[in-house]
This record gives sequence, C-alpha cells and structure tokens, in this order.
Amino acid sequence: MKANELRKLSIGEIETKLMDAREELMKFRFQQVTGQLTDTSQVRFVRRDIARMGTIIRELESEAEVEGVA
Repeated sequence: MKANELRKLSIGEIETKLMDAREELMKFRFQQVTGQLTDTSQVRFVRRDIARMGTIIRELESEAEVEGVA
C-alpha cells in the first residue's frame, strides 16, 4: 500500500493490516527456506510495507500526543 492510502485509515485498521503483513512475511520466509518461493522480491516488498505502516502509526500517535498537550 502507498503511504497516502494508509494515512486515510485509522490506527486500528493500520494495525490490522500490519499483523496481516507480518503473517504474510512469515509465510514467504517459510516458502523461501523450503524452496517453494519463486519470486523472492515479494519478501522485500512486504518488509517495506511493514516498515511503512509502523512509521505511519508512530506519526499518528505523535500527532495525537501533540494535540492532547496543546
């Protein structure tokens, strides 16, 4: 997913997608070890999506803290 699409979602929805992406990464890793994974670039894309989601969650949480203080 693109960052713009993720920013439109709530934190709960992003966390759900993050959990799904982590499960998908685990499946890809098992497939890679057993030699069943044909397109190894999928692992890289999922890892980047996970990092992107984590970054956006932290951004949204920090914005909520700033709004709570101000």
